[in-house]
Amino acid sequence: MNVLLVEDDGSIAIVITAALEAEGFGVTHCDNIAERDRQLSSQRFSALVTDVKLPDGDGIETLGVVHERFPAMPIIILSAQNTLDTAVRASDTGAFEYFPKPFDIDELARTVRQAVGAAAASPDGVEDTAIGEGLPLVGRSPAMQTVYRMITRVLRNDLTVLILGESGTGKELVAEAIHQLGGRRDGPFVAVNTAAIPAELIESELFGHEKGAFTGAVARHLGKFEQAAGGTLFLDEIGDMPMQAQTRLLRALQSGSIRRVGGREEVRFDARIVAATNKDLEPLIAAGQFREDLYYRLNVVPISLPSLRERADDIPALARHFLKSAAGEGLPRRQLTADAADLLSRQSWRGNVRELKNFIYRMALLAREDNVDAAALVPLLAQARPPQTEPSEGGNLETAVTRWLSEVRPVSGTVYDAALAAFERPLFVEVLRDTGGNQLRAAQQLGINRNTLRKRLGELAIDPEEFTRRG
Repeated sequence: MNVLLVEDDGSIAIVITAALEAEGFGVTHCDNIAERDRQLSSQRFSALVTDVKLPDGDGIETLGVVHERFPAMPIIILSAQNTLDTAVRASDTGAFEYFPKPFDIDELARTVRQAVGAAAASPDGVEDTAIGEGLPLVGRSPAMQTVYRMITRVLRNDLTVLILGESGTGKELVAEAIHQLGGRRDGPFVAVNTAAIPAELIESELFGHEKGAFTGAVARHLGKFEQAAGGTLFLDEIGDMPMQAQTRLLRALQSGSIRRVGGREEVRFDARIVAATNKDLEPLIAAGQFREDLYYRLNVVPISLPSLRERADDIPALARHFLKSAAGEGLPRRQLTADAADLLSRQSWRGNVRELKNFIYRMALLAREDNVDAAALVPLLAQARPPQTEPSEGGNLETAVTRWLSEVRPVSGTVYDAALAAFERPLFVEVLRDTGGNQLRAAQQLGINRNTLRKRLGELAIDPEEFTRRG
């Protein structure tokens, strides 16, 4: 068994060759597309392992021809261009697997062994299906590479997917990517937040109702299952679904049909089901608040989204992406300096990508300069941080400073300004509240000049009018 390795980085090629030889493969190595084609024309290979970026072109673009000529030969793609688009392009070629760099060499060798075995069991190969353009899921961190690989694995089937992750991590965006990149992209994408629908209406919203089923049902209503016919039904916040609706949903998933409220006939539905939750469902199952059998029906293919703190390396790219989006929506065009991007990367972002996006949009609106540096971010970050309304027991200013430094970790050279802004904001807010927004009295209480107070209020984006007493 011989493997053709196309890799222009000699050091990587040596390591891969050693791992494949340890698995019992012979390895032929070349470093460009032209030589690859000559080797494929001169001898037969059990598998092709190829990088994407090669000296004489894109390693993916010409793989369609290779797959047509050798449909039974499995292809494994390596890439340092770790984006969802690259993963999808790799999937488009009919590749057996895609490995973003850096990868586990032993896992690569095992995958080649599995690919060769699968090809031997199915010599005719696997038909490929063209897939459209991807969505702008941003990030090249290892955590996001796992997500991209899972997305590409569900594009050519209708398996039920359960997306897990904290609030604000982008679960709906992943669901949209699965829909728009998969075989149902020509159908509708219907999203429903099961936590936002009153319990007494959720069955009607999901399954529809017949005329006269209840007071106010003046006509037949098609539910989300029927509205999503031919496409994808996205059930968000599934962990908050009422128990009665869980039972109906389980029955629908088991039977492939639904019954409208007040109806007698079973209606077949044709929609892919993608669910999502920000809750850990297993404790809810143990507490009797979520059906275990429904969990297993939904959790056919789980995709776990990392929190933003687990992919801090992606924050600068995300910030630039959101700045571009903000400019496209009419906000001023801004750019981040390197120290500003570094400062953003060291924030906790408890609200994840959603919080970062909202902050970037606010920054685009309020920043005074087109190039935003770390010093300009400090007061905006202080403003965005929620107030500590319930200080910890026995807490004091020293404890608060220690906790603030560990959580915020301001960039070197801006610690004093950042700490000053974080301290001044709640102080000014309390004094303005006490004086009813009267800046003269507030300045007198603080013992500072009124012009100094006015200047700092502007820099901290505090509007004294909000504290003006009325009536």
